[in-house]
Amino acid sequence: MSTDEPAAKKTPELSGVDLARVALRAAKEQARARGDAAQQKKQARRGGLRSGARADGRDPMALGAAINRLITERGWETPAAVGGVMGRWPQIVGDDLAKHCVPERYDEDERVLAVRCDSTAWATQLRLLAPQLVARLNEDLGHGTVRLLKVHGPGGPARRFGPLRAPGSTGPGDTYG
Repeated sequence: MSTDEPAAKKTPELSGVDLARVALRAAKEQARARGDAAQQKKQARRGGLRSGARADGRDPMALGAAINRLITERGWETPAAVGGVMGRWPQIVGDDLAKHCVPERYDEDERVLAVRCDSTAWATQLRLLAPQLVARLNEDLGHGTVRLLKVHGPGGPARRFGPLRAPGSTGPGDTYG
């Protein structure tokens, strides 16, 4: 060796055990390549896919991973996120508001979250807080996920016709909505 050759070009001499390791590694890689090609040929001859010793997309998976895969494949990320918000409603709006107002449904096309309150006073309070709640929800879910918060007052009693009800009468509607 001359002194003007760079140090990077120097290759150590392999001997004994090292030579055997290199040869074994090369043989394993060649066998793996041959095995993959043979496996593909067998599958092509059979005309179908069969599960084998190696992992593929048909093998069993954990339930959480399967659900996440299904959500992604179907494009359900936004409805699933909104469903998570409905489950965490008390943490998002606070315990006092959560005791009196419950999210009912989310319209993905209109991006509207409908909320039902147990009294008209709480419905009014929620209408006043709606811009802050929409901002907080969009911060949690992603910009533009919730465009509008639609607040509903309490549902009134069933309007039944009977001997003391006149057809078309609305009854005490001013207290229920």
